[in-house]
Order: sequence, then C-alpha cells, then structure tokens
Amino acid sequence: MSSSRTQPSSSSSSSSVWQHQYMKLHFFSRIRSLLKSKASSRKRDLQSSPEISRTQQDSEKVLAPPEILSKPSEDENEEVVLQRTVKKLHFGTFEEKEKAAIEIEKLSREDKKNRKLMAELGVLQVLVSMVASDISGHQRSAVMALIQLSHGTHTNKALMVNAGICSKLPKKVEILDQSTRYGFAELLLSLSSLTSTQLPVSSSQILPFLMETMNSDTTEMKCKEICLATINNLCLVLENAGPLVTNGAVKTLLSLMLVKDLSEKALASLGQLVVTQMGKKAMEEDSTVSKSLIEILTWEDKPKCQEYTAYILMVLAHQSWSQREKMAKAGIVPVLLEVTLLGSPLVQKRAVKLLQWFKDERNVRMGPHSGPQTSRVSSGIGSPMSPRSGEEGKKMMKNLVKQSLYKNMEMITRRGDVDLEREAGRLKSLIISTSSKSLTY
Repeated sequence: MSSSRTQPSSSSSSSSVWQHQYMKLHFFSRIRSLLKSKASSRKRDLQSSPEISRTQQDSEKVLAPPEILSKPSEDENEEVVLQRTVKKLHFGTFEEKEKAAIEIEKLSREDKKNRKLMAELGVLQVLVSMVASDISGHQRSAVMALIQLSHGTHTNKALMVNAGICSKLPKKVEILDQSTRYGFAELLLSLSSLTSTQLPVSSSQILPFLMETMNSDTTEMKCKEICLATINNLCLVLENAGPLVTNGAVKTLLSLMLVKDLSEKALASLGQLVVTQMGKKAMEEDSTVSKSLIEILTWEDKPKCQEYTAYILMVLAHQSWSQREKMAKAGIVPVLLEVTLLGSPLVQKRAVKLLQWFKDERNVRMGPHSGPQTSRVSSGIGSPMSPRSGEEGKKMMKNLVKQSLYKNMEMITRRGDVDLEREAGRLKSLIISTSSKSLTY
C-alpha cells in the first residue's frame, strides 16, 4: 500500500521537473535562433562589401595587438549580455530579476531593435508580473523597463495590455514614492495611445489610479500634468466618456482647472467631455462651475485658457435658460464685455456670441405682452435696471473703452517709434552717401 501511495507523488514531481527543463530548453533554443539570425544578417552585410571587409581584416592583423584580438567584439558582448539578462529575468532570484530589469531598460534605451527582440523572448510578461510586487525597488525597475519597451512600438503596448498590466496597477497611491508614481503615470500615458478596443478603460484600474494620483496632495505637479495628458487622450474616444464621468473625472478636472499650471490641460479635457450628454449633465449639476469658469475668463495672461473657457460656457449656455441665469447672477456680462475688447480674436468671437444670446434672452423676456407682468419681468435676468446700476454700467463701459483705446494707442505709438527709427536710419545713410559723393578730395 505504501509503495502505491508514493508512486503518484514521485511521478508528479518528476513531471514538474521535466516541464521546467523543457521550458528552459525551449527558451534557450529561441535565444539561439534569434542570435543566429542576427549573426547571419551581419555576415550578409559583410559579404555585400567584400573589399571593405578584407581591408579591415588585413588592418586588424597588422595593427591589433594579441590582447585586443583575444577580446570579443562589441556585438558579441551585447549578445552575451542580452542572453544573460533575459536568463536572469526568467529564472533568477528576486535580486537578480531586479538587476535584469534595470539592464533591460538600459539596453532598450540604447538600441530600438532590442525592444522587439526582448518582446519575442517573453520579457514583457515577466516584467508585468513584477509590477504587482510589494517590493518598491522590484516594482520600480519593472515599470521603468516597460516604459522603454513601449516607446515607438504599438505591438509591445498591446502585449503589455494582454499580459494584464491594467489590472496590476497599485490601488493605494499614497504608499508609492514619487519616482514610482511618476513611472506609472508615464507608462499609462504611453498606453493611452491604444484604441478603445485594445485598452480596457472601464473594466480596469486605470481611471481609479489616475483620479487618486491627481487628487492626492502629495503628488508632484509634473506627475499631475502627465496624468492630465493621459485623461486628454482618453477623452478623445467617445466611448470613454461614461467611465470617465462615473469615476469622478469631471469633479477632479474642475478642481484642477483653477491651478494655473494645470488649467490649460484640465480645460481641454473638460471641453471634450462637455459635448457628451453625461459630461454636460455632470457639469450642470455642479453649483460652482459658472463662477469658476467666469473667474478663468478674466485671466488675461492665459489666452488659451480663456478660449477653452468661452467654448465650455457656450456649450453649457446653449438652449439652457437655467444655465444662463446662473451665469448672469455670477456676473458674466461685464466679464464678456471686457473680453470682447481685450481678449484674443477667437475668445472675442465667442464672447460676442454669448452676449448676443443674453441680449436675445432679454428681448424675449421683455417682448410684447398683453397685460401687466411686472413680477415676471423683474424676476428675470432681463429685468429693468435701477438708475444707480445703470450709471455704474455706463461708468464701467467708459473705463473698458478707455482701456481699449489706451491699448490701441500704445500699439500705434510703438509702431510709430519703429517707423521713425527706420526713417531716421535711412535719412542718415542718405546724408552720408550724398556728402561723400560731393567731396572732390
């Protein structure tokens, strides 16, 4: 009986050993075939120019000392390093795998051809599994290697996603150090160029990681910029609007748009989301949207932010009386008047369109009516102004016109000074040339 019990266990252990040996044999045979193909391509290059290779061989025989001749070539060194590194990554200890990942990052940065070669050797799957490690150094080295392997190759990005990189992202951002956090953000930015069918945005850890990273007070500004660039790429795909809104992207972007260093990227993403039904609804439900957007509209040193803001306000105000009322109460009309005089040409055009809507709204509410409707008119945004408010409005308009005139006068004066300098220079050269011609000695 005892012999019959021990027999299955011994057979299972021997089969596992056999599988491990077979995997190693298959791995080394792949490396050998790849290196052989690389060597044969080099031989073909040498055969295509036999005279150059022959002269190089003769010069090496004459000039090279014996200790240099005994050394392997750089290509052979690279092949040996690559073979040893991939072997350690597959079958080494934790420390050896970490060192191998660092070496793979270096090799991928130095030679683009190594990226495809390493993907064929199964490096990506091992590195993706290392991303889920609890050891920070182990995790960081794997992420940095994956970043280099993803650059410039669509196939490697798709293989990383197939290996499950999107489900292995850390769920707690606060435990990561800044360099690892930055590495994950950079890797997701690279992967965000994939299509919606290849990148599982809704069913993965991508959006929770990005939202937590951007909302964290400990995240550096540069890392937040990369996360915003990733969100902007995801917003370009219409199918991602639903998952983005569900994961709180609108709320996060609305808070980041008030930070001047991040405002442009945040507003660009909001401009993509506001044209969708879910994105527009989420922005309409936020009570601080109108006030915040009107504040950004006054940033004269950020013309691009003004243009994005005017666009978002146009979309929100289009065929929405409630949104126009909120904007009017927040004081949008005087700001729009200022922008039409001092803003860029694009924001001026959008501001004029918004002002036209508010004017039409007022005309409709104060239009012909059959009976006295004083209460209705006085409660709306187009209610008659008091004498005091009318005088304040006139003063404000006078100040705005003065500012615009002063600005135009400065530009004209500046141009005039340049023209005067040019004319003075031309006159001076003309006097010198004529006086030199009149001299007879």
